[in-house]
Amino acid sequence: QVQLVESGGGLVQPGGSLRLSCAASGTIFTNNAMGWYRQIPGKQRELVARIDSDGSLNYADSVKGRFTISRDKAKKTVYLQMNSLKPEDTGVYYCHLLQLRALEYWGQGTQVTVSS
Repeated sequence: QVQLVESGGGLVQPGGSLRLSCAASGTIFTNNAMGWYRQIPGKQRELVARIDSDGSLNYADSVKGRFTISRDKAKKTVYLQMNSLKPEDTGVYYCHLLQLRALEYWGQGTQVTVSS
């Protein structure tokens, strides 16, 4: 059974930084994509960043230049470095794993709050 365990959320002032981590366990295939979504109050869950098994990257326009996604394949872990955080980045961030283009898994979510 696949599990995704997130860590690194918290409270930060505007302009600050946070680093989220997501460790996957269980049967993880090499053909997969890992990423981060977020749920902002009153809005639909949206893609923040994704990294495919070939290393290709995809970012939401609102975070380009501020957030960086990376992965450690050996540790089955994906990271999201978030810099220059804004109050509108506040929300619950979810780790996502897509395997073989059909099997989806979600983490439990971690709260990120950007406020002075």
